[in-house]
Amino acid sequence: MEISQAARNSADAVDATTVLLRDLIDYAGLFPPASLAMAPAVANYDAYSRSEQNWILGRFIVPAARLDEFEKAFTGLLTPTPGFPSWRLSVLLGSDPVADVARIREFNPRVQNSASGRRAIVEAVEVKVANAGEITRLSGIIPAELAAYFEIPLSNCRECIAAVAACGRRAKIRAGGETADKFPPPESVVEFIRLCAAARVPFKATAGLHHPLRSVHRFTYQPESASGIMHGFVNVFLAAAFLRAGRNANLAVQLLAEQSAQAFHFDLDGAGWREHRLSRDEIASARREFSISFGSCSFTEPIDDLRSLHLL
Repeated sequence: MEISQAARNSADAVDATTVLLRDLIDYAGLFPPASLAMAPAVANYDAYSRSEQNWILGRFIVPAARLDEFEKAFTGLLTPTPGFPSWRLSVLLGSDPVADVARIREFNPRVQNSASGRRAIVEAVEVKVANAGEITRLSGIIPAELAAYFEIPLSNCRECIAAVAACGRRAKIRAGGETADKFPPPESVVEFIRLCAAARVPFKATAGLHHPLRSVHRFTYQPESASGIMHGFVNVFLAAAFLRAGRNANLAVQLLAEQSAQAFHFDLDGAGWREHRLSRDEIASARREFSISFGSCSFTEPIDDLRSLHLL
């Protein structure tokens, strides 16, 4: 993978890599395969918010049922982070969404006015659904001021994305898991993104995207874990930008399947994959309005891989 010398030499320039990565990784350390307890997960996010790479850090992901537990760990932190004054949270709704929304309504004003000087706000919710009817019903429960991401089944994504669009909400794709069967093929991922682009539905991704490029890795952190091919987040988010810019789905499928770092090129003006190119503005527009973020139970693993590819 290549960044031009001009981009490396310009400290003030915002290159296409920065545009692609900014606010990209939502931290989901509470969830598998990391499955951390609340206190270390909160401490990790605090450390990441103070790191040189905090500009890549997105929201902290927490189940609604654990908001009180989060608040206790959060308010126990010592001092606010300079340049990172407010934590942005995305909350996973459970089996009682009405009660979960009530928790959020109580949480936001209380933690926004904490005596500790720290601030945290729930600005998004995520919920898994089985069909379009659930999307319509739950959208009526979720306050309009919260960004709502509906994790939809890929087997029924056309109808579900249409329902998400009708409600003015957002979609979510599960891109992997702890076993090989949880990783959808590139064609299914591209069809989801293509339908979202056609319907002007923003989306996020979750699971299985710890690494920038499509490659083989262990599915969990256990020594006996099986290994298999995983999607790369650079592949996915560049493919999304290509699709939003009107490029065809076959090209996006090939991009998702790409495993060669040498096939990708970044500079001040844009990014290229093989002979195809996106402008920096096309990438920025996609990230801002369409391909929002992905959830990962590790922040350090993607950062370390980006460094190894000389993207950081």
